[in-house]
Amino acid sequence: MARRDVRREPGKSDAQPPRKKSRWLRRVLVWGAAFALLVVLALGIAVAMAARSMPGFSELKETAAGQTIVVRARDGSEILTMGPSPGTWLRSDEIPQVMKDAMVSVEDRRFYSHFGVDPLGLARALWVSFTDDKRIAATSTITQQLARNVFLNNSRSFDRKAREAVLAMALEAKFTKEQILELYLNKVYFGGGAYGVDAASRKFFSHSARDLNIGEAAIIAGLVKAPSRYSPTADVQAAVQRANIVLQLMKREGAIGAAEADAIDVSTVRLKPEAGQNSARYFTDWVLPQLDILLPETREPIEVWTTLDPDMQRSAATAIQANVPRGAQGALVSLDRDGAVLAMVGGTDYVSSNYNRAIRAVRQPGSAWKLFVYMAALEAGYLPDDRVVDEPVTIGGWSPRNSGGSYAGPIDVRTAFAYSKNTVAAQLGNEVGFGTVASMARRFGITTPIATNPSMVLGTSDVRLMDMTRAFASVSAKGLSVEPYGIVKVTTAQGAVLYQHQGTTAQQLVPDYVAAGITDLLQTAVNVGTGKAAQIGRPVAGKTGTTSSNKDGWFLGFSSGITTGVWMGRDDARAVPGLQGGAAPARAFAAYMRVAVAKRPVEQFDTDLKLPEWQLEPDEEHLYGDPSEYYYVDEQGNLVDQNRRNDWRDDPYPPPDQQPADKPTPPAASPDFLERAIGGAMEQRGGDKGPQGGGQQGALAGRGGRPAPLLKPEDIALPPGPAR
Repeated sequence: MARRDVRREPGKSDAQPPRKKSRWLRRVLVWGAAFALLVVLALGIAVAMAARSMPGFSELKETAAGQTIVVRARDGSEILTMGPSPGTWLRSDEIPQVMKDAMVSVEDRRFYSHFGVDPLGLARALWVSFTDDKRIAATSTITQQLARNVFLNNSRSFDRKAREAVLAMALEAKFTKEQILELYLNKVYFGGGAYGVDAASRKFFSHSARDLNIGEAAIIAGLVKAPSRYSPTADVQAAVQRANIVLQLMKREGAIGAAEADAIDVSTVRLKPEAGQNSARYFTDWVLPQLDILLPETREPIEVWTTLDPDMQRSAATAIQANVPRGAQGALVSLDRDGAVLAMVGGTDYVSSNYNRAIRAVRQPGSAWKLFVYMAALEAGYLPDDRVVDEPVTIGGWSPRNSGGSYAGPIDVRTAFAYSKNTVAAQLGNEVGFGTVASMARRFGITTPIATNPSMVLGTSDVRLMDMTRAFASVSAKGLSVEPYGIVKVTTAQGAVLYQHQGTTAQQLVPDYVAAGITDLLQTAVNVGTGKAAQIGRPVAGKTGTTSSNKDGWFLGFSSGITTGVWMGRDDARAVPGLQGGAAPARAFAAYMRVAVAKRPVEQFDTDLKLPEWQLEPDEEHLYGDPSEYYYVDEQGNLVDQNRRNDWRDDPYPPPDQQPADKPTPPAASPDFLERAIGGAMEQRGGDKGPQGGGQQGALAGRGGRPAPLLKPEDIALPPGPAR
């Protein structure tokens, strides 16, 4: 049989013929349609069952408008009660049409056309999430929000969102649009304990919602997105800006005319005078959001027992208000020895600004940052009595200068810290390494970004007051980690415990002798140095901080087991004439601490430097130390459990009995040791004068006569001025 020559045309392949392709395509479409049908069928059954078991309209009207939460201080006294404010249920025909239009325009513009879930809005949100657009697209319709408010909680899990969608479609199947809108407007939360438009109108405008005008309706409608942020009693400017957005949306949707929208001046709306609220609201605003994490889903009334001390809180608020410079703000955080927050002040007036500067603001700490510089130096082998030289220095083109421009010459480490000598801090940071200083800060709980250029030793990296106070509290705890907390327990109204605080296992952040050494320095700073205004008649250890041009003033310290941090400055970061850490912040610290420690026994600080044996050895063993006294950090400077077993796979020189067979045994002596033993290194260093010799290299010699290395870091830009 003759062989047939089969030739392929150029560009042709062995691909399946079109008929076979179409067959596979039909199968995919059929299976896809079948799967979609099953999904729709299952969804329909779920919606039908939810609608069948759902309470009737009259029953939903009777359900509680919101959860009642009682917040108690550590002595059991009531700090705050959150729950429904007085208001009247308004029928749909009693609610002004402008209120309905405003709410639909801003929350769900396709409310009257969707079936509970808005497919177009969902598709838009998905598109935005896959683009570079930074806007946040809302996906919850008014019906979904009603389902969440009535039946669910505010968790962000996929399961909750799925149940929310099913319940929303069930609501649409059982009730009319007007009934749904009536339920929503009478149950939605508008802030300040106001559930429903009538309660909100009475709270903010002193009249019933039946009499709302367009401007007032726009303010109320704008609150749903973020009640605390846009509340007119907390931030009038933010409330007005949000209301203007609502008006523009109403104009776009045709609810009001362009001329009418442009003629409305929301800033002229008369608000109900707000009674003064105490500073404890900063604390409650911090702890209450934690309930979403600590508690299982519940809507029953609860009581939250906190760590706040009422007397200390009043004293803290008074101390800030009495000492803060005119036009500036102040914040204070006070921690007990176990991390319990005893007092928290986030600003001078909660009513005028509920922005919590103790928790949220990030500012430069100035010389308060030297806590980490000197701890790194102490851990590297320096002692408080070691000699250093306060003199002009240049590090890679950067020349720090002291406050006042004077230099003391040869002094000890203790004096350099007490008088906050910038040049000495710069030299110490350069010797131990700026990355080492950053690692020390990370170890002690600093969560904000940290620069590793030379000027970082003077506190140029932004920090939070809470983080800095936590760091000083860990020093007060002799180097043990401290975790701030504000909730002791949560119970039902009948006393059943839903949550109980369990203290975390403390980790040793630095050896005892480092904690004792830095406490020695901090105590001297208050006794004779820049922090003298913080004296209270008993031992106090602390540090001042002042940034360039007097933009920020800090004082952080501890006494009798209580650690307190104070910050003062302007929100716009403009200079405050005369603001220094050793002035107003230190005075506020002292005024508060006199009350805070009044009922506590006087405690003397443990500043006895009990150095480990390895650091007292006369030979080279002091270069290595005892591994049991060391901390461990990863590449980012985060603390790792120091009790872990040492594994030969992580150790370049493991014990001989733990070495793998294929790994050669390391030499008994290192090349550096051999070089020193035969005198090669000594010949090269013949001109070295040691720690007492002249020149900059001998100025920063630490323990054991180790000369400081030459200052050769990378060049950085000159900072605007000195830190104090």
